[in-house]
Amino acid sequence: MDMDLITNILFAMVRTGTPLLLVALGELVCEKSGVLNLGQEGMMLMGAVIGFIAALTTGSLIFGVIMSLLAGMAMAMLFGLLAIQLRANQVATGLALTIFGAGLSAYVGTDYIGQALAGFQPMLIPLVSDIPILGKALFSQDILVYCSLGIALAIWLFFRFSRPGLMVKAHTQPRL
Repeated sequence: MDMDLITNILFAMVRTGTPLLLVALGELVCEKSGVLNLGQEGMMLMGAVIGFIAALTTGSLIFGVIMSLLAGMAMAMLFGLLAIQLRANQVATGLALTIFGAGLSAYVGTDYIGQALAGFQPMLIPLVSDIPILGKALFSQDILVYCSLGIALAIWLFFRFSRPGLMVKAHTQPRL
């Protein structure tokens, strides 16, 4: 195999795996707190379509990311309302949210099919981005990739070293 091909495959794996990392981190927090959320795909789809529409119509990628976060949070709040507050079955609620998010995102995004949007520009980290193969894959990514890695580190630190994180892991409730 050609080294450029391997480098490009690794680069694409890191970039395209970033949304999956963010969803997995969200599910990790849910699981640690004792909630089974199978609705992440619906949340991710709604966040993606709303973020794309917001970025395309305003021309601001940052605004698109913010709207994407808000759409995902709204879907998570819907799940929380149904599964936690109203005590609906978590499995059924999560699956229903996945189906709902897939259908609603397809409906909302219908008018935007085939439209393109330029993403964030890669940020080259000096010196290490020149390392053969791994330099491009790990140190020539855009800001969202680096933010996702920072979020993963922050969540690990939270559950490993903070009192609230350790209490969530232990499934205990804090004293008020």
